Amino acid sequence: MKEFKQIAFWEGISLLLLFFIAMPIKYILNEPIFVKYIGLAHGILFIAYIVLATYLKFKLNWKWATFAIICLASFIPFGTFNIEQKYLNRKNTLTN
Repeated sequence: MKEFKQIAFWEGISLLLLFFIAMPIKYILNEPIFVKYIGLAHGILFIAYIVLATYLKFKLNWKWATFAIICLASFIPFGTFNIEQKYLNRKNTLTN
């Protein structure tokens, strides 16, 4: 669970960097290099987040609705931070 919390944190940071720093620099200053590298890091972290969420869904017997919410949060800025506070710090909400 500790590793998943760390991945969730860094996935959230990478999404914010991509949306609020790299993409504006690309489209305002016409400099795509930041999107290339931050996007790559974000892609790797996103895949790790989904893979670990899937693993934990079956290991901890999460409800499908909880699993769906946790996965969908990775698409929303600040979503993974909210998930960590709301779901990952309280074990009783993660099991049936």
